[in-house]
Amino acid sequence: MRIIRTRGLLVVFILFSLWTTVGCGGNQDGAVGSEEKGGTKVLINGAGASFPNPLYSRWIEEYCRLEKNVQINYQSIGSGAGIQQFSQKVIDFGGTDAPMSDEQLASAPGEVLHIPTVMGAVAVTYNIPEVKDKLRLSQDVLADIYLGKIKKWNDLRLKDLNPEVTLPDRAILVVRRSDGSGTTNIFTNYLSSVSSEWRQKVGQGTSVDWPVGVGGKGNEGVSRQVQATAGSIGYVELAYVILNKLPYALLKNSAGHFVDPSVEGTMAAAAGTADRMPDDLRVSIVNAPGPGAYPIAGYTYILVYREQSDPARGRVLAKFLWWAVHEGDQTAIKLHYAPLPEEVRTKVEVKLKSVSFKDKPLL
Repeated sequence: MRIIRTRGLLVVFILFSLWTTVGCGGNQDGAVGSEEKGGTKVLINGAGASFPNPLYSRWIEEYCRLEKNVQINYQSIGSGAGIQQFSQKVIDFGGTDAPMSDEQLASAPGEVLHIPTVMGAVAVTYNIPEVKDKLRLSQDVLADIYLGKIKKWNDLRLKDLNPEVTLPDRAILVVRRSDGSGTTNIFTNYLSSVSSEWRQKVGQGTSVDWPVGVGGKGNEGVSRQVQATAGSIGYVELAYVILNKLPYALLKNSAGHFVDPSVEGTMAAAAGTADRMPDDLRVSIVNAPGPGAYPIAGYTYILVYREQSDPARGRVLAKFLWWAVHEGDQTAIKLHYAPLPEEVRTKVEVKLKSVSFKDKPLL
């Protein structure tokens, strides 16, 4: 095991096994006995998006205090790897910020349910030692930075947006994800929606052919890379910015207002689409209308097979997710995630009630 302590964030790397293991009543090494006082101990495993990992770790810890015979493991490996392991049935549930595509769903070994858990903002963070103020970034300027067209922090277009800030003659180092990432999907979805050049040359996805920059694995890796490199700019889920005490930019939204990444801005982005969410719950909320809407925001999902192969594990998973979307709001807000709109929560309830074993509902 190797432990690195960064500002405000303890990062643990476990060679060979990267499970974020949280449970109650098990051994300290995470092993689970077959029988515990009060009944059989049930273990479920999940993996995927790093975007919600701070929240999922806390939710798992809280839930397992309530349910002593449950152990839940979640591995923060990125949405792309999470979808892959889920599709191969290596794990009981997957985590992703990028909904599975029609093609992926068609090739899955069972009917897949997308369960949105919370929404989050993707913040644009930077490391400019000479600048203490919040920078303002417009849609076109952010796209051109990631296209490699704006190369220095004192570029005239950046100076025009930030007339009261003395920007240094320092090269910009673009930092982006190196792994398949739902955070990348949200970010590139946004850039594709605001820049025709980005849409044509790069496009949207969990992995893209980046024009410039260096990669970091997970939101954790991008956060560390930005922290360590003067002149850098990166995109990470808001919780990682807050935990690491990183600066973040004010982004110009579709209404022309410069807004902070925030729970309130994320909720405003979702407000206009909640009642129009499709039945399969796969939706984008980037560049949403409204004066307070934060433009780079999205839902994060847990992937579940409707028909479960094991009734005990399936029931634990359904009950945990029901608890999370009903009882986890305050924890989510404290960690800078936005809880589901009530219209969406109602749709999630219907999905969770459909989780079955041999066509018999488990809830």
